[in-house]
Formats: sequence, C-alpha cells, structure tokens
Amino acid sequence: MTSNNAVGQLRSVVLDCPEPRKLAGFYRDLLGGDLLEGDDDDWVVLVENSGRRIAFQTAPQYKPPRFPDPEASQQVHFDVLVDDIEQAEPAALALGATLVQGETDGAFRVYADPVGHTFCLVWLPDE
Repeated sequence: MTSNNAVGQLRSVVLDCPEPRKLAGFYRDLLGGDLLEGDDDDWVVLVENSGRRIAFQTAPQYKPPRFPDPEASQQVHFDVLVDDIEQAEPAALALGATLVQGETDGAFRVYADPVGHTFCLVWLPDE
C-alpha cells in the first residue's frame, strides 16, 4: 500500500553512539557504501550503494540497549539480508559484531554492533 499524500520522505535513519566515525565505519564494512564526512566529528552519514542513508550522531551519555531486556528496549534494529548466513556471520563477527541470539525459529540471527545496537542477519529460506 502506498500513499500519494505523504507529508515527506525518509531522509536518514539516525543512530546515537559515542563515536560516530567509528560506528559508521563498522556499518560501511558490513553494508557497503560511502561515508559522507564533514568537519564535525559529531555527525557522520553512510550512504549505501542503493542510496539509503544511515547517520550516526554523538550522544555523550549513550547507554546501549540490553536485548532482550524489556526494561532497556532496543527501540530500533536493522534487518540485513544476506545470501549465505554461514559466510556472513563470520564476516560480521570479524568486523566487531557480537552474536546475541543464534538459534531462532526463523531465518534470522540477532547481533549487536560494537556499541550495542542490535541488528539481524536474515536470509530467505530454501523453497
């Protein structure tokens, strides 16, 4: 379903973190794309090859979510589609991801990025 009466368009998804440049580098290596860096270390933007944007901003008092603790909700996470989980998982771990939940009842595994934001590696089940 689409709406022709949209108020606007999503420009970026923004993640709070203690070191934007460092976390942006993690996601660049995980997802591909280019970093748009300005003179300010408090804001870095990753533009994926598809044109999607993820921005990273300094949050001096940042506290990571504690998935699956409902008292410290994750609030947002990314689903990253991969062709082969057996190749993607070791690559993500080598970049600094941490496995949070490996065995699920679906075609996904849950990870945390280097500052604790959760994301999933997802794959299409064999048909």
